[in-house]
Amino acid sequence: MSIQPTAIIESPAPPIEVPSTSIQRYIRERARQWRDKIAIVDAPSGRTLSYGELDQQIGRFAAGVAALGFKPGDTLLMFAPNVPEWPIAALGALAAGGIVSGINPTSSASDLAHQMRATGTKFVFTVAPLRAVVREAAAPDHAAKIIVLGDAGDDIAYASLLACTNPEPRVPEDPDALAALPCSSGTTGQQKCVMLTHRSILSNILQYNAAVYQPGVADRMVALALLPMFHIFGFTVIMLCGLADGITIVTLPRFEPEAFLRAIQQHRITHLPVVPPLLHLLALHPLVANFDLSSLEWVGCGAAPLGAGLEEKAAERLRCDVVQGFGMTEASGVVSVTAPGKARVGSSGQLVPNTQARVVDPVTRTDVERGETGEIWFRGPQQFSGYLNEPKATAATITPDGWVRSGDLGHIDADGYLFITDRLKELIKVKGYQVAPAELEALLYTHPQIADAAVIGRADERAGEIPVAYVVARGALDREALKSWVAQRVADHKQLGDVVLCDAIPKTPSGKILRRVLRAQDAEGRR
Repeated sequence: MSIQPTAIIESPAPPIEVPSTSIQRYIRERARQWRDKIAIVDAPSGRTLSYGELDQQIGRFAAGVAALGFKPGDTLLMFAPNVPEWPIAALGALAAGGIVSGINPTSSASDLAHQMRATGTKFVFTVAPLRAVVREAAAPDHAAKIIVLGDAGDDIAYASLLACTNPEPRVPEDPDALAALPCSSGTTGQQKCVMLTHRSILSNILQYNAAVYQPGVADRMVALALLPMFHIFGFTVIMLCGLADGITIVTLPRFEPEAFLRAIQQHRITHLPVVPPLLHLLALHPLVANFDLSSLEWVGCGAAPLGAGLEEKAAERLRCDVVQGFGMTEASGVVSVTAPGKARVGSSGQLVPNTQARVVDPVTRTDVERGETGEIWFRGPQQFSGYLNEPKATAATITPDGWVRSGDLGHIDADGYLFITDRLKELIKVKGYQVAPAELEALLYTHPQIADAAVIGRADERAGEIPVAYVVARGALDREALKSWVAQRVADHKQLGDVVLCDAIPKTPSGKILRRVLRAQDAEGRR
Protein backbone atom coordinates (compact mmCIF):
# COMPACT_ATOMS: atom_id res chain seq x y z
CA MET A 1 0.00 0.00 0.00
CA SER A 2 1.54 3.30 -1.07
CA ILE A 3 1.42 6.16 1.40
CA GLN A 4 0.78 9.73 0.36
CA PRO A 5 3.65 11.95 1.58
CA THR A 6 1.11 14.28 3.18
CA ALA A 7 -0.06 11.41 5.41
CA ILE A 8 3.35 11.10 7.04
CA ILE A 9 3.76 13.61 9.86
CA GLU A 10 7.34 14.68 10.57
CA SER A 11 8.81 15.95 13.81
CA PRO A 12 9.05 19.76 13.77
CA ALA A 13 12.39 19.52 15.61
CA PRO A 14 15.67 19.50 13.68
CA PRO A 15 17.21 16.02 13.30
CA ILE A 16 19.90 14.92 15.72
CA GLU A 17 22.91 12.67 15.27
CA VAL A 18 23.13 9.52 17.41
CA PRO A 19 26.68 8.26 18.02
CA SER A 20 27.43 4.57 17.43
CA THR A 21 28.27 3.70 21.01
CA SER A 22 26.81 1.91 24.00
CA ILE A 23 24.49 3.42 26.59
CA GLN A 24 26.87 3.00 29.51
CA ARG A 25 29.89 4.35 27.60
CA TYR A 26 27.95 7.48 26.62
CA ILE A 27 26.69 8.07 30.18
CA ARG A 28 30.06 7.37 31.83
CA GLU A 29 31.93 9.66 29.46
CA ARG A 30 29.40 12.40 30.22
CA ALA A 31 29.63 11.69 33.97
CA ARG A 32 33.36 12.42 33.92
CA GLN A 33 32.52 16.02 32.99
CA TRP A 34 30.72 16.48 36.32
CA ARG A 35 32.76 14.31 38.72
CA ASP A 36 32.01 16.38 41.82
CA LYS A 37 28.34 17.06 41.10
CA ILE A 38 25.70 15.07 42.99
CA ALA A 39 24.23 12.46 40.67
CA ILE A 40 21.86 10.54 42.95
CA VAL A 41 20.28 11.20 46.35
CA ASP A 42 18.46 8.55 48.38
CA ALA A 43 15.39 10.42 49.65
CA PRO A 44 14.73 8.39 52.83
CA SER A 45 18.31 8.59 54.15
CA GLY A 46 19.75 11.63 52.39
CA ARG A 47 22.69 9.51 51.22
CA THR A 48 24.38 11.00 48.11
CA LEU A 49 26.48 9.74 45.23
CA SER A 50 28.57 11.99 42.99
CA TYR A 51 28.96 11.52 39.25
CA GLY A 52 32.58 10.50 39.83
CA GLU A 53 31.49 7.85 42.32
CA LEU A 54 28.77 6.69 39.93
CA ASP A 55 31.31 6.16 37.15
CA GLN A 56 33.74 4.33 39.46
CA GLN A 57 31.09 2.05 40.96
CA ILE A 58 29.65 1.12 37.57
CA GLY A 59 33.11 -0.10 36.61
CA ARG A 60 33.57 -2.02 39.84
CA PHE A 61 30.16 -3.70 39.50
CA ALA A 62 31.02 -4.72 35.93
CA ALA A 63 34.29 -6.27 37.09
CA GLY A 64 32.63 -7.96 40.08
CA VAL A 65 29.72 -9.47 38.15
CA ALA A 66 32.08 -10.67 35.39
CA ALA A 67 34.15 -12.43 38.06
CA LEU A 68 30.99 -14.33 39.04
CA GLY A 69 30.71 -15.70 35.51
CA PHE A 70 28.41 -13.07 34.00
CA LYS A 71 29.13 -13.08 30.26
CA PRO A 72 28.19 -10.86 27.29
CA GLY A 73 24.59 -11.62 26.37
CA ASP A 74 23.63 -12.70 29.92
CA THR A 75 20.63 -11.04 31.57
CA LEU A 76 20.62 -9.33 34.96
CA LEU A 77 17.07 -9.25 36.31
CA MET A 78 16.47 -6.21 38.52
CA PHE A 79 14.06 -7.05 41.36
CA ALA A 80 14.35 -4.02 43.61
CA PRO A 81 12.69 -0.69 44.41
CA ASN A 82 14.22 2.61 43.31
CA VAL A 83 17.51 2.93 45.20
CA PRO A 84 20.81 4.57 44.14
CA GLU A 85 22.30 1.13 43.48
CA TRP A 86 19.67 0.33 40.81
CA PRO A 87 21.34 2.39 38.04
CA ILE A 88 24.80 1.29 39.18
CA ALA A 89 23.90 -2.40 38.83
CA ALA A 90 22.02 -1.87 35.56
CA LEU A 91 24.78 0.17 33.90
CA GLY A 92 27.40 -2.17 35.37
CA ALA A 93 25.69 -5.16 33.77
CA LEU A 94 25.66 -3.31 30.44
CA ALA A 95 29.37 -2.52 30.86
CA ALA A 96 29.96 -6.27 31.23
CA GLY A 97 28.19 -6.82 27.90
CA GLY A 98 24.93 -7.95 29.43
CA ILE A 99 21.23 -7.21 29.17
CA VAL A 100 19.00 -5.63 31.82
CA SER A 101 15.42 -6.65 32.57
CA GLY A 102 13.36 -5.13 35.37
CA ILE A 103 10.34 -6.44 37.23
CA ASN A 104 7.96 -4.99 39.79
CA PRO A 105 9.46 -5.54 43.29
CA THR A 106 5.98 -6.38 44.59
CA SER A 107 5.73 -9.36 42.19
CA SER A 108 5.06 -12.84 43.52
CA ALA A 109 7.61 -15.63 43.32
CA SER A 110 5.63 -17.25 40.49
CA ASP A 111 5.61 -14.01 38.44
CA LEU A 112 9.33 -13.57 39.08
CA ALA A 113 10.01 -17.17 38.01
CA HIS A 114 8.00 -16.60 34.83
CA GLN A 115 10.10 -13.58 33.86
CA MET A 116 13.30 -15.40 34.75
CA ARG A 117 12.33 -18.17 32.34
CA ALA A 118 11.21 -15.74 29.62
CA THR A 119 14.48 -13.79 29.71
CA GLY A 120 16.82 -16.69 30.44
CA THR A 121 17.93 -15.00 33.65
CA LYS A 122 20.80 -16.51 35.66
CA PHE A 123 21.64 -13.39 37.71
CA VAL A 124 19.25 -11.38 39.89
CA PHE A 125 19.85 -8.09 41.70
CA THR A 126 17.63 -7.53 44.72
CA VAL A 127 17.46 -6.06 48.23
CA ALA A 128 17.60 -7.98 51.49
CA PRO A 129 13.83 -7.85 52.27
CA LEU A 130 13.07 -9.48 48.89
CA ARG A 131 15.76 -12.15 49.03
CA ALA A 132 13.38 -14.90 50.14
CA VAL A 133 11.07 -14.23 47.17
CA VAL A 134 13.97 -14.58 44.74
CA ARG A 135 15.13 -17.81 46.37
CA GLU A 136 11.62 -19.23 46.08
CA ALA A 137 11.40 -18.17 42.43
CA ALA A 138 14.82 -19.63 41.64
CA ALA A 139 14.11 -23.06 43.17
CA PRO A 140 14.17 -25.68 41.86
CA ASP A 141 14.38 -24.84 38.15
CA HIS A 142 16.83 -21.93 38.10
CA ALA A 143 20.42 -21.95 39.22
CA ALA A 144 20.33 -18.19 39.60
CA LYS A 145 23.06 -16.22 41.31
CA ILE A 146 21.44 -13.69 43.63
CA ILE A 147 23.17 -10.36 44.28
CA VAL A 148 21.77 -8.73 47.41
CA LEU A 149 21.97 -5.14 48.59
CA GLY A 150 22.12 -5.39 52.38
CA ASP A 151 22.22 -8.61 54.42
CA ALA A 152 22.97 -11.24 51.77
CA GLY A 153 23.00 -14.33 53.98
CA ASP A 154 24.23 -17.23 51.83
CA ASP A 155 23.87 -15.21 48.65
CA ILE A 156 26.26 -12.69 47.05
CA ALA A 157 26.69 -9.34 48.76
CA TYR A 158 26.43 -6.34 46.46
CA ALA A 159 29.31 -4.73 48.38
CA SER A 160 31.60 -7.63 47.46
CA LEU A 161 31.22 -6.80 43.78
CA LEU A 162 32.26 -3.18 44.36
CA ALA A 163 35.29 -4.47 46.28
CA CYS A 164 36.45 -6.55 43.30
CA THR A 165 39.96 -5.53 42.15
CA ASN A 166 39.83 -7.23 38.75
CA PRO A 167 40.15 -4.99 35.70
CA GLU A 168 36.91 -4.05 33.98
CA PRO A 169 35.83 -6.61 31.38
CA ARG A 170 36.68 -5.72 27.79
CA VAL A 171 33.64 -6.48 25.68
CA PRO A 172 32.90 -5.77 21.99
CA GLU A 173 31.18 -2.43 21.40
CA ASP A 174 28.03 -3.27 19.42
CA PRO A 175 25.35 -0.53 19.35
CA ASP A 176 22.90 -3.02 17.85
CA ALA A 177 23.30 -5.55 20.65
CA LEU A 178 20.37 -6.08 23.02
CA ALA A 179 20.57 -3.78 26.03
CA ALA A 180 17.22 -4.19 27.77
CA LEU A 181 14.31 -6.59 27.95
CA PRO A 182 11.54 -4.68 29.71
CA CYS A 183 8.27 -6.56 29.85
CA SER A 184 5.04 -4.89 28.84
CA SER A 185 2.83 -3.87 31.74
CA GLY A 186 0.29 -6.56 30.97
CA THR A 187 -2.92 -4.48 31.16
CA THR A 188 -4.52 -6.93 28.74
CA GLY A 189 -3.13 -9.96 30.56
CA GLN A 190 -0.55 -10.93 27.92
CA GLN A 191 2.93 -9.90 29.00
CA LYS A 192 5.67 -9.74 26.36
CA CYS A 193 9.40 -8.99 26.60
CA VAL A 194 10.35 -5.99 24.45
CA MET A 195 13.76 -6.13 22.75
CA LEU A 196 15.60 -2.80 22.95
CA THR A 197 19.13 -2.26 21.67
CA HIS A 198 21.79 0.18 22.81
CA ARG A 199 21.15 2.19 19.65
CA SER A 200 17.37 2.43 20.17
CA ILE A 201 17.64 3.48 23.83
CA LEU A 202 20.48 5.92 23.25
CA SER A 203 18.50 7.42 20.37
CA ASN A 204 15.58 8.03 22.69
CA ILE A 205 17.81 9.52 25.39
CA LEU A 206 19.17 12.05 22.91
CA GLN A 207 15.74 12.67 21.33
CA TYR A 208 14.14 13.41 24.68
CA ASN A 209 16.97 15.55 26.00
CA ALA A 210 17.17 17.58 22.79
CA ALA A 211 13.44 18.28 22.93
CA VAL A 212 13.02 18.98 26.66
CA TYR A 213 16.27 20.20 28.22
CA GLN A 214 17.26 23.75 27.39
CA PRO A 215 20.93 24.77 27.59
CA GLY A 216 21.93 25.49 31.17
CA VAL A 217 18.71 24.16 32.71
CA ALA A 218 20.11 20.70 33.46
CA ASP A 219 22.82 22.28 35.63
CA ARG A 220 20.28 23.16 38.32
CA MET A 221 17.68 20.45 37.73
CA VAL A 222 16.65 18.12 40.55
CA ALA A 223 14.27 15.36 39.43
CA LEU A 224 12.31 12.95 41.61
CA ALA A 225 12.64 9.29 40.63
CA LEU A 226 9.52 7.83 42.20
CA LEU A 227 8.20 6.16 39.06
CA PRO A 228 9.70 2.65 39.08
CA MET A 229 12.94 2.06 37.23
CA PHE A 230 11.74 -1.34 36.05
CA HIS A 231 9.17 0.53 33.90
CA ILE A 232 10.30 2.27 30.71
CA PHE A 233 9.23 5.70 31.99
CA GLY A 234 11.43 5.39 35.06
CA PHE A 235 14.21 3.53 33.24
CA THR A 236 14.75 5.72 30.18
CA VAL A 237 13.03 9.06 30.73
CA ILE A 238 14.03 9.60 34.36
CA MET A 239 17.10 7.48 35.08
CA LEU A 240 19.02 7.34 31.80
CA CYS A 241 18.00 10.73 30.37
CA GLY A 242 18.77 12.37 33.70
CA LEU A 243 22.19 10.79 34.16
CA ALA A 244 23.11 11.47 30.53
CA ASP A 245 22.62 15.21 31.08
CA GLY A 246 24.12 15.68 34.53
CA ILE A 247 20.86 16.08 36.44
CA THR A 248 20.56 15.30 40.15
CA ILE A 249 18.12 12.42 40.65
CA VAL A 250 16.39 11.83 43.99
CA THR A 251 15.27 8.21 44.40
CA LEU A 252 12.15 7.29 46.37
CA PRO A 253 11.59 3.54 46.83
CA ARG A 254 7.80 3.50 47.20
CA PHE A 255 4.78 5.74 47.04
CA GLU A 256 3.30 7.06 50.25
CA PRO A 257 1.52 10.43 49.95
CA GLU A 258 3.32 12.19 52.80
CA ALA A 259 6.74 10.77 51.89
CA PHE A 260 6.20 11.78 48.26
CA LEU A 261 5.27 15.37 49.13
CA ARG A 262 7.97 15.62 51.79
CA ALA A 263 10.63 14.54 49.26
CA ILE A 264 9.56 17.32 46.88
CA GLN A 265 9.73 19.87 49.69
CA GLN A 266 12.92 18.66 51.39
CA HIS A 267 15.01 18.13 48.24
CA ARG A 268 13.62 21.15 46.38
CA ILE A 269 12.55 19.13 43.37
CA THR A 270 12.38 21.25 40.22
CA HIS A 271 11.26 18.63 37.69
CA LEU A 272 8.66 16.02 38.56
CA PRO A 273 7.71 13.16 36.20
CA VAL A 274 4.35 11.64 37.20
CA VAL A 275 1.54 9.38 36.02
CA PRO A 276 -2.16 10.40 36.11
CA PRO A 277 -2.94 9.08 39.64
CA LEU A 278 -0.10 11.20 41.07
CA LEU A 279 -1.24 14.25 39.15
CA HIS A 280 -4.74 13.67 40.49
CA LEU A 281 -3.32 13.77 44.03
CA LEU A 282 -1.34 16.93 43.31
CA ALA A 283 -4.37 18.65 41.80
CA LEU A 284 -7.03 17.71 44.31
CA HIS A 285 -5.79 16.12 47.54
CA PRO A 286 -6.06 18.35 50.64
CA LEU A 287 -2.75 16.99 52.02
CA VAL A 288 -0.86 18.94 49.34
CA ALA A 289 -1.64 22.22 51.14
CA ASN A 290 0.57 21.11 54.08
CA PHE A 291 3.78 21.11 52.00
CA ASP A 292 5.90 23.73 50.28
CA LEU A 293 6.07 22.66 46.63
CA SER A 294 7.20 26.06 45.35
CA SER A 295 10.45 24.62 43.95
CA LEU A 296 8.52 22.85 41.19
CA GLU A 297 9.08 24.37 37.75
CA TRP A 298 7.82 21.52 35.59
CA VAL A 299 5.54 18.52 36.04
CA GLY A 300 5.46 16.03 33.16
CA CYS A 301 2.73 13.39 32.96
CA GLY A 302 2.70 10.27 30.83
CA ALA A 303 1.98 6.50 30.70
CA ALA A 304 -1.81 6.86 30.38
CA PRO A 305 -4.35 9.30 28.85
CA LEU A 306 -5.02 12.45 30.86
CA GLY A 307 -7.90 14.89 30.55
CA ALA A 308 -7.20 18.58 29.95
CA GLY A 309 -9.30 19.54 32.99
CA LEU A 310 -7.04 17.72 35.45
CA GLU A 311 -3.95 19.11 33.74
CA GLU A 312 -5.25 22.67 34.15
CA LYS A 313 -6.28 22.14 37.79
CA ALA A 314 -2.82 20.83 38.67
CA ALA A 315 -1.08 23.73 36.90
CA GLU A 316 -3.27 26.26 38.69
CA ARG A 317 -2.66 24.72 42.10
CA LEU A 318 1.09 24.09 41.70
CA ARG A 319 1.75 27.34 39.82
CA CYS A 320 4.13 25.67 37.40
CA ASP A 321 4.11 24.12 33.94
CA VAL A 322 2.13 20.88 33.79
CA VAL A 323 2.57 19.09 30.48
CA GLN A 324 2.10 15.70 28.87
CA GLY A 325 4.09 13.34 26.68
CA PHE A 326 3.35 10.10 24.89
CA GLY A 327 5.46 7.00 24.86
CA MET A 328 5.53 3.25 25.17
CA THR A 329 7.95 0.47 25.97
CA GLU A 330 8.20 -0.31 22.25
CA ALA A 331 9.55 3.22 21.68
CA SER A 332 12.33 2.83 24.26
CA GLY A 333 10.52 5.59 26.14
CA VAL A 334 8.92 8.48 24.26
CA VAL A 335 7.38 9.32 20.90
CA SER A 336 6.22 12.87 21.62
CA VAL A 337 6.95 15.43 24.33
CA THR A 338 6.00 18.99 25.20
CA ALA A 339 8.95 21.30 24.66
CA PRO A 340 9.46 24.23 27.06
CA GLY A 341 7.19 27.13 26.19
CA LYS A 342 5.22 25.08 23.66
CA ALA A 343 2.47 23.56 25.78
CA ARG A 344 -0.97 22.96 24.33
CA VAL A 345 -3.49 21.94 26.98
CA GLY A 346 -4.67 18.35 26.64
CA SER A 347 -1.99 17.39 24.14
CA SER A 348 0.98 15.06 24.47
CA GLY A 349 3.22 17.54 22.71
CA GLN A 350 4.96 17.09 19.38
CA LEU A 351 7.06 14.30 17.90
CA VAL A 352 10.62 14.07 19.20
CA PRO A 353 13.44 14.55 16.66
CA ASN A 354 14.01 11.91 13.95
CA THR A 355 10.47 10.57 14.39
CA GLN A 356 7.58 10.19 11.97
CA ALA A 357 3.93 9.38 12.68
CA ARG A 358 0.73 8.45 10.90
CA VAL A 359 -2.87 8.36 12.10
CA VAL A 360 -4.55 5.31 10.63
CA ASP A 361 -8.09 3.94 10.54
CA PRO A 362 -7.71 0.71 12.54
CA VAL A 363 -10.21 -1.15 10.32
CA THR A 364 -9.24 -0.06 6.80
CA ARG A 365 -5.55 0.62 7.58
CA THR A 366 -5.80 3.83 5.56
CA ASP A 367 -4.59 7.23 6.75
CA VAL A 368 -7.25 9.55 8.10
CA GLU A 369 -7.44 13.29 7.49
CA ARG A 370 -5.33 15.55 9.73
CA GLY A 371 -7.23 16.19 12.96
CA GLU A 372 -9.36 13.03 12.73
CA THR A 373 -9.05 10.18 15.23
CA GLY A 374 -7.30 6.94 14.39
CA GLU A 375 -4.60 4.61 15.65
CA ILE A 376 -1.22 6.28 16.15
CA TRP A 377 1.62 4.67 14.20
CA PHE A 378 5.21 5.84 14.55
CA ARG A 379 8.63 5.17 13.06
CA GLY A 380 12.06 6.23 14.29
CA PRO A 381 15.46 5.05 15.57
CA GLN A 382 14.01 4.54 19.07
CA GLN A 383 11.64 1.77 18.02
CA PHE A 384 12.03 -1.74 19.36
CA SER A 385 13.40 -4.76 17.45
CA GLY A 386 10.46 -7.01 18.27
CA TYR A 387 9.08 -9.17 21.07
CA LEU A 388 11.39 -11.84 22.43
CA ASN A 389 10.41 -15.25 20.99
CA GLU A 390 7.05 -13.82 19.82
CA PRO A 391 7.19 -13.60 16.00
CA LYS A 392 3.41 -13.41 15.56
CA ALA A 393 3.04 -10.59 18.08
CA THR A 394 5.98 -8.80 16.47
CA ALA A 395 4.46 -9.08 12.99
CA ALA A 396 1.13 -7.79 14.32
CA THR A 397 2.81 -4.69 15.79
CA ILE A 398 5.55 -3.80 13.28
CA THR A 399 4.29 -3.39 9.72
CA PRO A 400 6.33 -4.70 6.76
CA ASP A 401 7.49 -1.14 6.00
CA GLY A 402 8.63 -0.53 9.58
CA TRP A 403 5.78 1.34 11.25
CA VAL A 404 5.00 0.51 14.87
CA ARG A 405 1.30 0.24 15.65
CA SER A 406 0.86 1.81 19.09
CA GLY A 407 -2.61 0.48 19.87
CA ASP A 408 -3.45 3.99 21.08
CA LEU A 409 -6.17 6.15 19.57
CA GLY A 410 -5.72 9.84 19.03
CA HIS A 411 -5.30 12.64 16.53
CA ILE A 412 -2.62 15.09 15.45
CA ASP A 413 -3.64 18.69 14.83
CA ALA A 414 -2.46 21.05 12.11
CA ASP A 415 0.53 22.15 14.21
CA GLY A 416 1.71 18.61 14.90
CA TYR A 417 0.37 18.30 18.46
CA LEU A 418 -0.63 14.78 19.42
CA PHE A 419 -3.79 14.14 21.43
CA ILE A 420 -4.30 10.63 22.88
CA THR A 421 -7.89 9.64 23.57
CA ASP A 422 -7.76 5.97 24.56
CA ARG A 423 -6.50 2.47 23.91
CA LEU A 424 -7.87 0.82 20.78
CA LYS A 425 -8.83 -2.37 22.62
CA GLU A 426 -10.58 -0.50 25.43
CA LEU A 427 -13.26 1.27 23.41
CA ILE A 428 -16.84 0.57 24.53
CA LYS A 429 -19.33 -0.03 21.72
CA VAL A 430 -22.77 1.35 22.59
CA LYS A 431 -25.47 0.85 19.93
CA GLY A 432 -22.79 0.96 17.27
CA TYR A 433 -21.16 4.11 18.67
CA GLN A 434 -17.66 4.05 20.14
CA VAL A 435 -17.14 5.43 23.64
CA ALA A 436 -13.65 6.16 24.95
CA PRO A 437 -13.36 5.29 28.67
CA ALA A 438 -10.65 7.93 29.16
CA GLU A 439 -13.06 10.67 28.10
CA LEU A 440 -15.58 9.71 30.80
CA GLU A 441 -12.83 9.22 33.38
CA ALA A 442 -11.49 12.73 32.67
CA LEU A 443 -14.99 14.09 33.28
CA LEU A 444 -15.44 12.09 36.49
CA TYR A 445 -12.13 13.42 37.83
CA THR A 446 -13.61 16.92 37.80
CA HIS A 447 -16.43 15.93 40.18
CA PRO A 448 -15.62 17.17 43.70
CA GLN A 449 -16.61 13.89 45.38
CA ILE A 450 -14.59 11.57 43.10
CA ALA A 451 -11.14 10.59 44.35
CA ASP A 452 -10.48 8.08 41.55
CA ALA A 453 -12.41 6.47 38.72
CA ALA A 454 -12.31 3.89 35.94
CA VAL A 455 -14.82 3.12 33.21
CA ILE A 456 -15.36 -0.26 31.57
CA GLY A 457 -17.89 -1.75 29.20
CA ARG A 458 -20.53 -4.18 30.47
CA ALA A 459 -22.41 -6.49 28.11
CA ASP A 460 -25.99 -5.39 27.51
CA GLU A 461 -28.68 -7.11 25.43
CA ARG A 462 -30.14 -3.92 23.98
CA ALA A 463 -27.08 -1.69 23.58
CA GLY A 464 -24.36 -4.30 23.09
CA GLU A 465 -22.36 -2.64 25.87
CA ILE A 466 -22.97 0.10 28.41
CA PRO A 467 -20.38 2.28 30.18
CA VAL A 468 -19.98 1.41 33.85
CA ALA A 469 -18.01 3.65 36.22
CA TYR A 470 -16.09 2.25 39.17
CA VAL A 471 -15.43 5.14 41.52
CA VAL A 472 -13.58 5.83 44.73
CA ALA A 473 -15.66 8.46 46.54
CA ARG A 474 -14.81 11.17 49.02
CA GLY A 475 -17.51 10.70 51.67
CA ALA A 476 -21.08 9.76 50.83
CA LEU A 477 -21.96 9.63 47.14
CA ASP A 478 -25.40 9.34 45.55
CA ARG A 479 -24.86 7.05 42.56
CA GLU A 480 -28.00 8.15 40.71
CA ALA A 481 -27.09 11.79 41.21
CA LEU A 482 -23.66 11.09 39.71
CA LYS A 483 -25.25 9.40 36.69
CA SER A 484 -27.47 12.46 36.19
CA TRP A 485 -24.49 14.79 36.56
CA VAL A 486 -22.64 12.90 33.82
CA ALA A 487 -25.75 12.73 31.61
CA GLN A 488 -25.98 16.52 31.59
CA ARG A 489 -22.49 16.74 30.13
CA VAL A 490 -22.26 13.97 27.50
CA ALA A 491 -24.12 12.60 24.49
CA ASP A 492 -26.81 9.99 25.05
CA HIS A 493 -24.66 7.01 24.06
CA LYS A 494 -21.94 8.07 26.53
CA GLN A 495 -24.20 8.13 29.59
CA LEU A 496 -23.31 5.82 32.46
CA GLY A 497 -25.36 2.66 32.71
CA ASP A 498 -24.19 2.00 36.26
CA VAL A 499 -21.94 3.37 39.01
CA VAL A 500 -20.10 0.98 41.33
CA LEU A 501 -18.47 2.24 44.53
CA CYS A 502 -15.12 0.65 45.39
CA ASP A 503 -12.18 1.17 47.74
CA ALA A 504 -9.47 1.35 45.06
CA ILE A 505 -8.97 1.18 41.30
CA PRO A 506 -6.58 -1.62 40.25
CA LYS A 507 -3.62 -0.19 38.35
CA THR A 508 -0.18 -1.06 37.13
CA PRO A 509 2.80 0.67 38.82
CA SER A 510 2.90 3.09 35.88
CA GLY A 511 -0.68 4.20 36.57
CA LYS A 512 -2.50 2.34 33.81
CA ILE A 513 -5.92 1.04 34.82
CA LEU A 514 -6.15 -2.75 34.87
CA ARG A 515 -9.48 -2.94 33.09
CA ARG A 516 -9.25 -6.70 32.68
CA VAL A 517 -9.26 -6.98 36.48
CA LEU A 518 -12.25 -4.65 36.75
CA ARG A 519 -14.10 -6.53 34.01
CA ALA A 520 -13.52 -9.81 35.84
CA GLN A 521 -14.72 -8.26 39.11
CA ASP A 522 -17.76 -6.82 37.36
CA ALA A 523 -18.69 -10.17 35.81
CA GLU A 524 -18.23 -11.95 39.14
CA GLY A 525 -20.35 -9.39 40.96
CA ARG A 526 -23.24 -9.90 38.55
CA ARG A 527 -23.44 -13.67 38.85
